[in-house]
Amino acid sequence: MSSESRFWDRIAGRYARRPVADEASYQNKLALTRDYLHPDMEVLEFGCGTGSTAIVHAPHVKHIQAIDISAAMLAIARRKTEAAGIANITFQQAGIETFRAPDASYDAVLGLSILHLLADRDAAIAKVHRLLKPGGVFVSSTTCLGETMKLLKYIGPIGRLLGLMPRVAVFTPDELRASITGAGFAIEHDWQPGRGKAVFIVARKAG
Repeated sequence: MSSESRFWDRIAGRYARRPVADEASYQNKLALTRDYLHPDMEVLEFGCGTGSTAIVHAPHVKHIQAIDISAAMLAIARRKTEAAGIANITFQQAGIETFRAPDASYDAVLGLSILHLLADRDAAIAKVHRLLKPGGVFVSSTTCLGETMKLLKYIGPIGRLLGLMPRVAVFTPDELRASITGAGFAIEHDWQPGRGKAVFIVARKAG
């Protein structure tokens, strides 16, 4: 078990009880995402956490493969999914780096509040591009701490060493956009509700 998965296992219960920080923005992102979803879609969500977003989107697609590195998070997600009567989500313990599926398997991939927690966002985005079918969409919402918290680049490793925080990468919105377009995506929707807020991007793989 990695130090990252141990961290998220430890805080899973507290995370699940925490209210959404910006409910209006979250609901807007859900609505914007639904505009890209169709009933025949196969969807992958990586970094699914406790499954809240997958549960909301499940009625609008054929199937969601939801992955996360935390067994404790997934246990909560499975309980919530069962309670909601949702039967078309499959949960699996994996990170995007280790997840295995044939290229061009998915119509849409969701990566929400996760890219800034990865060791190599460029590699992750490149893998998403491979996993998507031609014309598929990548929906992401990403905290870009390089805009407001540059010092975290130096403080973060200490907090991680002490087990007080997970790995957190520091980059700007422009650096994120460059990573996405550099992987071969065309950005179709780009919204940031305010300075320091997560950047919501919908990007499409060429058809």
